[in-house]
Amino acid sequence: MGRQLKGLLYFFSSNIRHSLLIFWTILMSILVVTLTISYFLLNVEGEMAFSLTAPMYVYCGIMGFITVKEMIPFSIKMGATRKNLYVVIAIFFLLLSLFKAIAGTIIQVLVTSMNEAIGLNNFDFLHLAQFIDDTWYTRVVIDTAVMFFFLTLMFLLGLLFYRFGFAGAGSVLGILLVGLLLSIAKGWAWDFITNIVESFGMTFFLQMTIMSIVFYVLSFFLVRRITI
Repeated sequence: MGRQLKGLLYFFSSNIRHSLLIFWTILMSILVVTLTISYFLLNVEGEMAFSLTAPMYVYCGIMGFITVKEMIPFSIKMGATRKNLYVVIAIFFLLLSLFKAIAGTIIQVLVTSMNEAIGLNNFDFLHLAQFIDDTWYTRVVIDTAVMFFFLTLMFLLGLLFYRFGFAGAGSVLGILLVGLLLSIAKGWAWDFITNIVESFGMTFFLQMTIMSIVFYVLSFFLVRRITI
């Protein structure tokens, strides 16, 4: 069992190496271009802002969805049990979220230090931690929680599409959409958003992590019956 878990984890990490390389190459290229523009606009009134985290969140959402189709069937064909697969995917999602959160924080710290050294004061990073306490610790915790949430949510959605097809998953999404529209019409959605804004803090991301765990627990019932 232990050897299979290690083998699956190695397969998952190797499988995303190419996409991670492309992702970071594009993101760093855009960052360099933004910093260059900021340098030439030093004497112009205004400030440039850049978000490292938003692309990371999108990447994790996509990765959670395509994990179902690209990795699970091949793993099962290679003899992986569904129980081991379920455990490894959880570990993989957590490690991926933590790795990208730490990498993003390191890049932000290095770029910020460089900008202070050369006097580039018209550039700033956008981050959710700025609404709470903008430290490296809060940035890592927040990014890990948000990315793990998107990974598990889109993984569950991907399983629904894989297991029940477009019609089945579309029906579930349709029900959720009707519920969302009803909550907007009744004013519940607005009250919910207002409560989040008024009490926004680390507790919110703890609740998000708990929701991620719930999503992943629900995905077990689909993984254990998945066919190839």
